[in-house]
Amino acid sequence: MAAALSLEGVSKQYGDFRAVDDLSFQVAPGRIFGFLGPNGAGKTTSIRMALGLVQPTAGRISVLGSSDASKVRDRIGFLPEERGLYRRMTPVEAVVFFAGLKGVPSAVARKRGIAMLEAQGLGAAIHRPMKALSKGMAQKVQLITALAHEPDLVILDEPFSGLDPVNQQSLETLIRDLAKRGATVIFSTHVMAHAERLCERVVLLAKGRKAFEGSVDEARSAAPRRLILEGAATDDQLRALPGVAEVATDEAGVRTASLTPGAAAYDTLRAAFAQGLDLTRFEMREPSLHDAFIVLTGGA
Repeated sequence: MAAALSLEGVSKQYGDFRAVDDLSFQVAPGRIFGFLGPNGAGKTTSIRMALGLVQPTAGRISVLGSSDASKVRDRIGFLPEERGLYRRMTPVEAVVFFAGLKGVPSAVARKRGIAMLEAQGLGAAIHRPMKALSKGMAQKVQLITALAHEPDLVILDEPFSGLDPVNQQSLETLIRDLAKRGATVIFSTHVMAHAERLCERVVLLAKGRKAFEGSVDEARSAAPRRLILEGAATDDQLRALPGVAEVATDEAGVRTASLTPGAAAYDTLRAAFAQGLDLTRFEMREPSLHDAFIVLTGGA
């Protein structure tokens, strides 16, 4: 089956500045895919090139089997990083308007929009003007306008920005539901925790270049496992234990020992007890996707 999105050797140059540098990756249909990196990494530029809004300096892009995104735009839903809807429109009017641009009849769009707005807790705000809604409510309306035509490919640029924890959780549920109905979801973010909970595969981007592509577990395996230790043992005593690569101590006196790849934490604990080290706390901490990103990008 053809990839929902494919980039091959894609670059974008602005004068002397290369925003995206030789970027290649593929997104399989029906997956939740994370496009991750800090602000300024080139994520938004890459998305705009994929959508045909910006032309690449070099490379090839295929979207839903087409080399021209404009030919399949009715099958794409896009939530841009820059938010904004017509302030005098009501939420239901906004949904009908944008769904109509994708070829959905107004009666169908209205019925579908009302159901989606009510499902997102916006039933009481359906007929209020957009300017009367909170930022979080307006953002959910804009998301619904990107989904009301039931697209096959959904691209969300920093979708969690500005949402409170409750609405972030609601959005995560919505993303999972989209994938369950067969849509491909690509979302960019610099907050690794969302990708860690949602994504099957991720691309990590740093300074316009791909630093990693693979599963979340594969990414995490690149970062060291850590032991959280408390007690009277000194840093030098802890560094001498088998499997310990580095020891750091925070302001509260809690020590974090980074283990070498493949080291077994309980071998380290066993050696500590054998040497009679005074430890009152021993906690194993698996690396997070954020930890992996720091390692894979060299701290970018």
